[in-house]
Amino acid sequence: MHRSIRNTVSIVLGIAVLGAAGAFWLASDGKTVAKGQPASPLIPVEAASAVKSDVPVYLNGLGTVQAFNTVTVKAKVDGELQQVLFTEGQSVKKGDLLAVIDPRPFQAAFDQASAKMVQDQANLDNDKVILQRDKKLTAQQFTTVETTQTQQSTVAQLQAQISQDAAAKDSAAVSLSYTQMIAPVDGRTGIRLVDQGNYVHAADTTGIVVITQTQPISVVSTLPEDDLAAVRAAQEAGPVTVTAFTRDGSMNLGEGTLSVIDNEIDQTSGTMRLKSTFPNIDEKLWPGQFVDIRLQQKVVHQAVTVPSAALERGQDGFFVYVIKPDNTVEVRSIQPGQIADGRAVIESGLASGERVVTSGQYRLEAGARISVQNTANQTAGSGQS
Repeated sequence: MHRSIRNTVSIVLGIAVLGAAGAFWLASDGKTVAKGQPASPLIPVEAASAVKSDVPVYLNGLGTVQAFNTVTVKAKVDGELQQVLFTEGQSVKKGDLLAVIDPRPFQAAFDQASAKMVQDQANLDNDKVILQRDKKLTAQQFTTVETTQTQQSTVAQLQAQISQDAAAKDSAAVSLSYTQMIAPVDGRTGIRLVDQGNYVHAADTTGIVVITQTQPISVVSTLPEDDLAAVRAAQEAGPVTVTAFTRDGSMNLGEGTLSVIDNEIDQTSGTMRLKSTFPNIDEKLWPGQFVDIRLQQKVVHQAVTVPSAALERGQDGFFVYVIKPDNTVEVRSIQPGQIADGRAVIESGLASGERVVTSGQYRLEAGARISVQNTANQTAGSGQS
């Protein structure tokens, strides 16, 4: 009897424990359901606003720096090179004395021509006096007309001889002047080609030094023939600005102006040649140097621009992540124009004032929730390229 009562109590207690456990589980599960799943974490990104600005449009090509003038200084007379008065690599001005050829033979020839002219002039003066006397005697019939005419012929011959003497003297003076070798242009001397003491000839082809004019300096570049109409239109609108950069684009070497478009297209390469002139005051451009050329074709006014870091490329072309007011992102297809100096022109697909993601795109997809970081330093300024 007592055993039966104990069994009944045990059963009742077990049922009570199970009921309490079930109630606790149901309560806990209800709280979990009520609480719901935790929200997805915000993805940190950097962003910038699309802005309107005046953007120069450029055409890019390759160029070679050429001296504005290149002159080989050669001997114009034969003789010993007595003096070399320049230093290799020296900047010289037009008219500077560079070298001296032994002038003594040419000085002697000049002196001889001068003396001959003085002698003939004295003879002419004497014959003119005789002519005047003969004319008086002829008028008084003390001498014949033939005598006077003969004297007139003698005077005429001496006058012609004086003209010949003057020409010979001038020729000797020119030869004497050639013994002083003068810089014909402003520029920089190269490596000396002949040493002092050598005998030089007017027929020598090498000369004694080459002078290259580097201020100003020229750059000859090429562009595709398809750009001809654009370049001509730019030239008709006014001076065309051309900028030279190192081949890696890291250094601006100077700004110049387009001088001329070559008068024919290279049919083998389909390119046109352009020649530009640079002041080159700091001499960053050097003859023979290869450079990248950026020619300003025109200026697009009030173009929509964004940092070029915002552009992504997919299978269907370029796109950007546009930030919506609720801090989610939208994938937007765009049509970019020129991309230069860290800015991209957006021709279609984006309006001024819209914000785009510029860093952190690799974690994004359409509808992702974001947290914008470091926006201020990318939204300031016009961002002209």
